[in-house]
Amino acid sequence: MRTTITINDTLFKSLKMHAAGTGQTISALVEDAVKEQLLEDAYDLDTIQKRLDEPRLSFDELVKQFKSEGLL
Repeated sequence: MRTTITINDTLFKSLKMHAAGTGQTISALVEDAVKEQLLEDAYDLDTIQKRLDEPRLSFDELVKQFKSEGLL
């Protein structure tokens, strides 16, 4: 699918140089970056699901715990 995106000029120049240096197209680099981000998001969501049943601490409780352990 074809699409249009807006990229900062400096970032685009770097992307273009990287593409030329690696022999890849700009489209391939952008597509790979998007895939990588989506996979990372999927991994994060999976991790969150696995940890739903873990005990939770409020920020105040965490600060108290750190203070009692001499970390703050």
